[in-house]
Amino acid sequence: MSPAIDGSAIDEVLRTAVEAGAVPHVAAIAADRDGIVYEGGAGPRIVGESTDEVTTATQFRIMSMTKMVATVAALQQVERGALELDAPVDTYCPQFAELQVLEGFDGDTPKLRPAGSRATVKQLMTHTSGLSYWFWNDAIDRYQKVTGLPNVLGGAEAFKAPLVADPGTRFEYGINTDWLGKVVEAVTGTGLDVVIKEGITGPLGMDDTMFLLDDGRRENCVTVHVRGEDGWTSAGELLPQQPDWFAGGHGLYSTPRDYIRFERALLRGGELDGTRILTEQTVDAAFTNQIGDLDVPAEIPTADPAVTDSLRIGPGWKWGLGLLLNTEDLPGRRRAGTGAWAGLFNTHFFIDRASGVCASIYTNSLPFITENEAWKLYGDFESAFYASLR
Repeated sequence: MSPAIDGSAIDEVLRTAVEAGAVPHVAAIAADRDGIVYEGGAGPRIVGESTDEVTTATQFRIMSMTKMVATVAALQQVERGALELDAPVDTYCPQFAELQVLEGFDGDTPKLRPAGSRATVKQLMTHTSGLSYWFWNDAIDRYQKVTGLPNVLGGAEAFKAPLVADPGTRFEYGINTDWLGKVVEAVTGTGLDVVIKEGITGPLGMDDTMFLLDDGRRENCVTVHVRGEDGWTSAGELLPQQPDWFAGGHGLYSTPRDYIRFERALLRGGELDGTRILTEQTVDAAFTNQIGDLDVPAEIPTADPAVTDSLRIGPGWKWGLGLLLNTEDLPGRRRAGTGAWAGLFNTHFFIDRASGVCASIYTNSLPFITENEAWKLYGDFESAFYASLR
């Protein structure tokens, strides 16, 4: 176990954010290759309803931090020879071939055309298949409104959503990993919940990471918070408790202590405590630019401000296999080549292999990444953490 760092400055960042009302609560954790070096938390589990403060053992909905777990499950099938990255998605899920490209609207009638090529499994992992999310794409947001098609939180009909670009032509963040989960189920003949349990969370001892919580863990879970007239208020449970499918894009609950084990396994090249979940070569590929000359947009405007702010990461970002990658060092923060991503209810992780550290920070609140609140907190936490390493 690594010696703990002086986390007093990080504690202050967390406490100040809660006291200022930037977030309803927050827990954070950091580790190196050998073990946890920081744990902290501030704020009540449920504002106005509970007195217990969140800790790194509290359950959170990790939303799109699920994506990297599902991606690893798919990469395990690639290593076993059961799945090919360059194979068309419809090889494994024939219904994918029915998806067309949304070109625009004639009044309220969507204009659709056949896709210019067949999307591949790798394009699902890299968000270059043409699929999108309503909250960062006006066209899909409008399509769902005029057709009544639910988003991915509303049921399996969401898999009928069209593409918004031809496969391979641009980075477009979307429901790719939900489709990837379907691919994994097709090649294994097993539910994604079982695949992840048997291949990842079970071997890594992540006993608190699952798609549906039992009664005991539910009592230890935060709720999703939104702003009311008098500050943060609980919006309750926003994930379906009888889901149509196990969502590889957003469905997992976890604790900071659990998820840091997954992060450390990737930090260590695919192995933790003698258990290997991926080969080093596969992990290297995940942390390598896999979108070529395409770029992750410097800014993605919001299409649904109640759900998310605009994403403003600036230039110089790529995508690996399931991971956002920065191509340059961030001064006082992560090194170039760090793999990271986040979850819609304001969770965030990064794995900095060059510095030999990983960390994550958790709230459950909406909107996502508000520029002067949750987004600022991410950066303040990261800066305080790296300062503590010097």
